[in-house]
Amino acid sequence: MPLLKPDSYTIDDIYTLPEGQRAELIRGQIYIMAPPNTIHQRISFAVSRVLADYIASENGSCEVFPAPFAVFLPGEEDAYLEPDISVICDKNKISDRGCEGAPDFVVEVVSPSSRKMDYATKMTLYSDAGVREYWIIDPARERTTMYYFEQDAAPVIVPFHYPAKVNLYEDLEITIADIIN
Repeated sequence: MPLLKPDSYTIDDIYTLPEGQRAELIRGQIYIMAPPNTIHQRISFAVSRVLADYIASENGSCEVFPAPFAVFLPGEEDAYLEPDISVICDKNKISDRGCEGAPDFVVEVVSPSSRKMDYATKMTLYSDAGVREYWIIDPARERTTMYYFEQDAAPVIVPFHYPAKVNLYEDLEITIADIIN
């Protein structure tokens, strides 16, 4: 839910929030983030681990950054996002602030309070900014919705018990049910 203010918030306002308060700034509105529940954390950690282990085993150059990690999207001067997982392959995008540009791969784990934001607002922002791949992992529905923006195709929806193809890599699939049990 956004905080209400008669005018727009800026990134400076994000940095003045109380210590430990997680929030995102989208189109001038601040959205306070609820603390993640156990299943959210379990999924986020497990997927981050699988991605990082795969990249390490392949001597890859991409890096995995779990939240909290700031992402500043191109063309969105008043945007500050903290995806659950960001995979960044261009080291020039990584700064002391976070990711300065579009990550290559973004994963959001849906919570009841973030459903509309993840499926609509963020999907559009990530697509427009040049994110190559975007996953929405939905524990309540036990499915993963995958957007492969470079292919300009309809999203792929995969139940947790089936392998989900990481398009960024030729031979990586993740079966959510296998890594969270």
